[in-house]
Amino acid sequence: MIIVGFDPGLATLGYGVIKKDNRHKPEMIDYGIISTPKEENLAVRLALLEKGIKQVIDKFKPDEIAMEELFFAKNVKTAIAVAHARGVLLLTANKECGRIFEYTPLQIKQALTGYGRADKKQIQAMVKSFLGLKSIPRPDDAADALAVALCHAQTNKLGGLFKI
Repeated sequence: MIIVGFDPGLATLGYGVIKKDNRHKPEMIDYGIISTPKEENLAVRLALLEKGIKQVIDKFKPDEIAMEELFFAKNVKTAIAVAHARGVLLLTANKECGRIFEYTPLQIKQALTGYGRADKKQIQAMVKSFLGLKSIPRPDDAADALAVALCHAQTNKLGGLFKI
């Protein structure tokens, strides 16, 4: 099974692609970011995100897509921008794949570390460990997207509980 995890963002949207079967540990296939220039207007940036998301999905043909659920940030302007990006991500993922799952930051941390309040360094260390990588994936958005994919790989046996 191929799983693509996404970490939504307007300036930088992370993606992580893993392969999982029922007998072996997950294997990292690819990771990266889709970035948009801050000097562009919102409509152009959202169109660039859609194009990039579609390219990732077309390239890896995932069986399932997992993404981080939007959480309320202290900065309302940032939260609204991320919500726009997440909307494009949801629409594109639904059109291109249809099997979408979402997880809260707490659920992702719990799945990877066993502790829902783990910090970013702990999550990154577990991503590196689970995937047998020599170093922590960079940038952080890509590592976060791999964490989302790993969370889904560990919890997807629960069926449609987290399906959108």
